[in-house]
Amino acid sequence: MNAALMALLITTGLLGVLIAILGFLPSSEDRSGRMPRQGADRFAAWRGQFSRRRQLIALAGVAGGFLLWTLSGWVITLVAVPVAAIGIPLLLGKGPEPQKIQRLEAIETWTRSLSGVISSGAGLEQAIVISHNSTPEPLREQVSLLVARINGRVAIENALQGFADDLDDPTGDLVVAHLQLAARERGPGLATALDDLAQDVFDDVKARRQIEADRAKPRQNVRLITYITLAVLAFLPLAGQFFTPYGTPFGQLLLAVWLGVYVAVLVWLKQLSQGRPTPRILTNPQQETRR
Repeated sequence: MNAALMALLITTGLLGVLIAILGFLPSSEDRSGRMPRQGADRFAAWRGQFSRRRQLIALAGVAGGFLLWTLSGWVITLVAVPVAAIGIPLLLGKGPEPQKIQRLEAIETWTRSLSGVISSGAGLEQAIVISHNSTPEPLREQVSLLVARINGRVAIENALQGFADDLDDPTGDLVVAHLQLAARERGPGLATALDDLAQDVFDDVKARRQIEADRAKPRQNVRLITYITLAVLAFLPLAGQFFTPYGTPFGQLLLAVWLGVYVAVLVWLKQLSQGRPTPRILTNPQQETRR
């Protein structure tokens, strides 16, 4: 009875922590001013990965851990199964790279659209406002903020710097740098420069897609090996007397160590598959100070 009560308390505690993380902490639409921008962006990106489907999977993991403990008596399942349900999809997922590629494609489309509007004789500020209606969805929020700054009489160079900070991408910095130079010089040739720049963005998108396709092959192999390993681990508590030593306190501790090492390897492989981010070329000194 005491063991069952302890298991129930552990399961309830894990469920409470999960609800706190997914429900009570700030969402991407309600960021606290106390949190630095970089930390808020990372948290929003992390929390955004917890779709309703993944929340249900996490809840199923809590229930599955309790059920497996009931059948086997292995206390480690109360923690390992929910953690696996939450963490494995995150570690084996593609990460934010596909979304970044989609936004780069949107930048290319928006840049070509902006070039066309400028070619018709519109000024830079007017062209940006006009281009908002045809902005692709992955870029619409950032362009909306840029248009709001322009309509709010913010200096165009400051508005564009805010646009670059919203994009937070080195390729986006190249586009903004051209626009800032055009706003400063007010000379001809901006439309042609934007067309050339859009082609450079297109080439960048093509290269990133190829890199992502190359990374998908080893990622698929790791995913397959992990699923097989999880199936074996789920079978261990029910495999009979051969694995009985793992049910002892020392065996449970040893199994927890092996699982921790396996998770560390998965984290390492994920970091290798993501690569190093390219540093930005337009940094905001005030933003860096806040960070």
